[in-house]
Amino acid sequence: MTGSNRHYVLAAGGTGGHLIPAFALASELERRGHHVALVTDERGANIPGKPDFLPAHIIPAGRFGKNPLKWLEGLRAVLEGRAMALRLFKNFAPSAVIGFGGYPAFPALLAARKARIPSLIHEQNAVLGRVNRLLARQVDAIATAYPDVKRLKPKYAEKVHLVGNPVRANVMALRDEPFPHLSEDGLLRVLVTGGSQGARILSEVVPDGMAMLPPALRQRLQITQQCRPEDLEQVRRRYSEHDIPAELASYFDDMDERLADTHLYIGRAGASTIAELTAVGRPAILVPLAIATDDHQAANTQEIVAAGGARSIRETRFTAKELAKQIKALAEQPQALATAAHAAWNCGRPHAVSDLADLVESFGGADMMDVIKVGGNNARGASQGAAVAQGAAT
Repeated sequence: MTGSNRHYVLAAGGTGGHLIPAFALASELERRGHHVALVTDERGANIPGKPDFLPAHIIPAGRFGKNPLKWLEGLRAVLEGRAMALRLFKNFAPSAVIGFGGYPAFPALLAARKARIPSLIHEQNAVLGRVNRLLARQVDAIATAYPDVKRLKPKYAEKVHLVGNPVRANVMALRDEPFPHLSEDGLLRVLVTGGSQGARILSEVVPDGMAMLPPALRQRLQITQQCRPEDLEQVRRRYSEHDIPAELASYFDDMDERLADTHLYIGRAGASTIAELTAVGRPAILVPLAIATDDHQAANTQEIVAAGGARSIRETRFTAKELAKQIKALAEQPQALATAAHAAWNCGRPHAVSDLADLVESFGGADMMDVIKVGGNNARGASQGAAVAQGAAT
């Protein structure tokens, strides 16, 4: 195996938040001439968007909940998963193993330590996840999506690299496109999503919030909303009662095209959502999931909110009246949305996938890279951002 053609194993739990950046990295490494394999669970092996070239290896992944009676069962699964990963590593001979969080990453990274294979983890959220906390001490590098990551101990600072959160190539292709033109009386396109499973609170609050807007603003609305299948008819009826045009579905397979035309996003604050909003530059009203582990969705909003690219409303305060108030503040003046879009754009880290791939390639090749340390990533493309903002304002 030559220095320009190496093998890497990516390990991630079966949710989009973990797998979207893993898929992006796999595609970049494959483009550079490397061979990549995925370790995951059954959900991850079948999730939409997995590259055709990427083989998926399903391993057991024990869960350790609050019930001690199930810990032994979880430990057995971890040990079985580690054994399976060791067999894979023996045949595949990876230069490094990269974990993206989720339970399947745990036995895979334990196997890497056992086999003395270099390893690193990527944290998508602004709070270090449970599995990544368990692995932080033993891995060789920690890649982060935010400059400030809670629950990441200061003693690990020397091996922390800020790279950002990789996003899908078709979304990243929109980064240099101007913010959609919006005149004072033009159509206002609003995109509403609630994560892969939708969010009932959005179905309950958003239609009534739109109805409370001033008539002149309400008449300009064009809503695209993702809903749970069981909520579709109710939401459709409520928009119809308010005479607001809305396209509803439980899943949109052309989300990049929807995002391209969007003037305002309303929805959850998952890591992939924030990464895509900042990659493209779209203003948002974010409603962090209240039951998210360690309140990580609220933490995810802090950077973009502080920059002026989004507003965040806690679930306990997310009412139709409050939503209407926030939409009115953003949307009554087209320039306000364009300014917020530019602020969101400036929070993006468009080189996330290439920076992460550079870091990965430093294992088994050149010495560990000492760039992309916290604070240096946003300088690239600043002049480009000004051009995007200028296009947004015209």
